[in-house]
Amino acid sequence: MIADSWKDYEIIAAGGGEKLERWGSVYLLRPDPQAIWDAPFKLKDYPKLNARYVRASDGGGRWETYRAFPDEWTVEWQRLKFLIKPMGFKHTGLFPEQAVNWLKTSELCKKRGGRPAVLNLFGYTGGASVALAAAGAFVTHVDAAKGMVDRCRQNAALNSLPAYGIRYIVDDCKKFVQREIKRGKKYNAVLMDPPSYGRGPGGEMWRLEDGIYELAMLVREVIDKPLFYLINSYTTGLQPTVIKNILSLVMSGAGGSLDAYELTLPVTDCSKGKTELPCGCSGLWSGND
Repeated sequence: MIADSWKDYEIIAAGGGEKLERWGSVYLLRPDPQAIWDAPFKLKDYPKLNARYVRASDGGGRWETYRAFPDEWTVEWQRLKFLIKPMGFKHTGLFPEQAVNWLKTSELCKKRGGRPAVLNLFGYTGGASVALAAAGAFVTHVDAAKGMVDRCRQNAALNSLPAYGIRYIVDDCKKFVQREIKRGKKYNAVLMDPPSYGRGPGGEMWRLEDGIYELAMLVREVIDKPLFYLINSYTTGLQPTVIKNILSLVMSGAGGSLDAYELTLPVTDCSKGKTELPCGCSGLWSGND
């Protein structure tokens, strides 16, 4: 599914292992291993380019600045605002392709009404948490990185969301869920976007292929009166059918409907042919509301 609901974000062109993006009025050039075709022009020579992320031989990298731009700024999507800040490992603090899932899950929350309880695991800077809280949900936002949870607070404040709309948790996601099971805590919906690799605050190691199925099954124990269950992955080796199979097994006997799909972003420059940039995949189980 193509994330084409943006006005403040676009991929101007892609190719040669990079993507040229516009974030509001700031233009960034970042590596992207999926853009293996030839670029329509020399992306680093784009006249409006503000900065380029250049990888180093040791696996790290750095931002090279060409034109001055703010340390951080905001972009808007569907009347919601999000902070953008170039960080280490080429990140900006937002994954725009997730707008597809924000739309789908927000509509499910609005359709049910009330204040559905949503658990957002590996919540990062809170794009989904903010979108769902704005749609009326009460969101528990969990991430192992305190800086990311603090960023979610900032994004919530930027949108004037009430303090009771989001509960912020800095914790290892699996351990948090295990404690919630012991406490008898229940949620109506869950979404998770686990990294390929990760480390919890106590040094806990996470590897997607080894842990995703076990975690998905564990999370099922905290779901009651299920509204939706969404799993997203940017790992290239994890295909939509794999996520669909996991959700089918996890939600067996619950009825509902199930869909799995690739996420893509449109590329504006079509001078050498229309292209879309793949950005991982998602699986979404939804109830019969």
